Amino acid sequence: MTRKTVDCRKYPSVSNCSLTISGEEEEVVRAATEHSISVHEHTDSPELRAEIRASLEDEKVGA
Repeated sequence: MTRKTVDCRKYPSVSNCSLTISGEEEEVVRAATEHSISVHEHTDSPELRAEIRASLEDEKVGA
């Protein structure tokens, strides 16, 4: 299974967050949702989860 990643640095924020989360898709969506709520003050919603899921990228494996 391909690991997924989401990187806060790709999105503007007041806190200039530098967190990157990677893992299996459902793990990343869950963790990124919790992070978005607790740090970026977003509200949990199906739309937020869909936006996070759409922003996931395949993790690049270094050689």
